[in-house]
Amino acid sequence: MRTSGILMPVFSLPSPYGIGTFGKEAYRFVDFLDKAGQSMWQILPLGPTSFGDSPYQSFSSFAGNPYFIDPDMLIEDGLLTKKQVQKFDFGTGCKIDYGKLYENRLPMLKLAFENFVPDADYKKFCSDNSWWLEDYVLFSAIKGIHNGKCWSEWEEGYRLRDEKTLSEVKEKYADTLRFYRFIQYEFNIQWTALKKYANKKGIKIIGDLPIYVAYDSADVWADTKQFLLKDGLPTLVAGCPPDAFSKDGQLWGNPIYDWEYMEKDGYKWWIRRINYVLELYDVVRIDHFRGFESFYAIPYGDKTAKNGKWMKGPDMKLFEKLGKLPIIAEDLGFITPQVRKLLKNSGFPGMKVLQFAFDTREESDYLPHNYDKNCVVYTGTHDNDTIIGWTKTADKADVEMARRYLQVGDEGFNWAMMRAALMSVADTAILMMPDLLGLGSEARINTPSKLGGNWNWRIGEGCTNDWLAKILYDNTLLYGRIKKQG
Repeated sequence: MRTSGILMPVFSLPSPYGIGTFGKEAYRFVDFLDKAGQSMWQILPLGPTSFGDSPYQSFSSFAGNPYFIDPDMLIEDGLLTKKQVQKFDFGTGCKIDYGKLYENRLPMLKLAFENFVPDADYKKFCSDNSWWLEDYVLFSAIKGIHNGKCWSEWEEGYRLRDEKTLSEVKEKYADTLRFYRFIQYEFNIQWTALKKYANKKGIKIIGDLPIYVAYDSADVWADTKQFLLKDGLPTLVAGCPPDAFSKDGQLWGNPIYDWEYMEKDGYKWWIRRINYVLELYDVVRIDHFRGFESFYAIPYGDKTAKNGKWMKGPDMKLFEKLGKLPIIAEDLGFITPQVRKLLKNSGFPGMKVLQFAFDTREESDYLPHNYDKNCVVYTGTHDNDTIIGWTKTADKADVEMARRYLQVGDEGFNWAMMRAALMSVADTAILMMPDLLGLGSEARINTPSKLGGNWNWRIGEGCTNDWLAKILYDNTLLYGRIKKQG
C-alpha cells in the first residue's frame, strides 16, 4: 500500500513552554495529519539530550526527554498549578532556548513530584522497566553529585560501579532516584496517550534509532563490556572519512561496539534495544544502517577523522536474530556493493533523498525514475537545508537541472519537489514540515559539523491550518497514497 507522511520533530511543535511537548499542539498536529490524508508522522529521537542539544547524543537509549512532558497535563492531573508554572522562564520566540530549559524545567518538575502519589500503574511501570530504568536513575543522580561531569571523571567507586558505593547512593539519594523515576513515568504516560491517539486515527509513528550511543550515557557506564574500551576510555570512536564535503571527515566521537563480544552474547543488548523502541513507535528508522556492514573507526584522541579505518560489522548476523521487523534503513553516504547486499538481504526499505538527486556530475540513484518500490523517498532530511534554502545555496547547474526535471512552475520549487516524491513509485513518501510551509534556511533543523544553533527551529500556532491540509490531501489523493473518502 502506498503511504505518505511528514517529518516533524516534537521539539518543533508550538507551545508556550519554550519547546514542543506532548500537549494539545501535538494532538492538533495529529489532527492536521489526519485532515491532510497522511498516515505517517516521523519524529527524531526522544531521549534526554546532552551538551550540544542533539537528539543523536543522548544520556540514554531508553529514557525520555523531560522537556517533552507537557506542563498543562501536569496541571490537569493536579500536580502543578498555573501560578507555579508561570513563575518559570522557558524562553520566548520562534527558537528554542536550551539554556533556559536546562535552568527551569527540572525545578518545575520537582514541584510536580512533591504532589505525586505513587499508584499501581507507576509501580508496574518501574517494575516492567527496571532493567534499564534503575541504571538510568542512578546515572542521573550520580551525575548530579559530580556537577554534570562525564562518568569517566567520577570518583572511582562511582565510575567502576562499586557495589558498596552504589548501595550508599541508593540509600542517601533515595528521593532523587524516585524523582528521576517519576520523570520517566510521566514521559511514558504522556507519550503513550499521544501515540494511541495517532494510531486511532490511522497514523503510524516513525521513530528514529541512532546506531551509536553517546559515551557519556547510562548505556556505556552500566555495561562497558559491550563497547571497545580500555581503562574506561574508548580505544576507537565513530565518524566518517574525509570526502568532497569535508577534508577532515566527521569525528562523531561515539564509542565503537565490541561486535565480537556481542555475537558471543547473542546480541542481547541490541535485541532488547530494538524491541524496546518498537514498543514506543510503530516503525523505526535506523540511522547509519551501513555501519552494520562495515563502520569507520578512528583512534580515540585524534582531532580529525583522517586516520580512521573501515572495520567489519555484524552484517546479517544481528538481523537474522531479530527477524522481520518494521524498519527503515538509513543507507545514505558511502555505499558499497556489500552494503547494498546487506540491504537487499534484510528486506528493509532504504532511503532516497530528492535533494541529492540533481548532481549534474553523475547519474543519481536518487532520481525518481531509478527507484524500485521498496524504498522511502524524502524531499530532505533533518540534516538538509529546506528546499527553498537549497535552491539558493546549491550549485546553480544542479538547481537548473532540478528545475527542468521537476518542471517547476508558478507553484514553486518546494511543491514541485514534494509532488515528485508523492508521484514516485516509492512505497512511502515523507515530506519535511518546513517545506510544506515554504520556508527558507531559517527553518533548517540541523547543519552537520556546525557548533551551536541547531535543533532549535519551531513553528508558530496556526501553521497547520485547514487550507494547507486541503492542498496536501488533494495531492496525496491524486498520486494514490490515500483512499478517496466516502
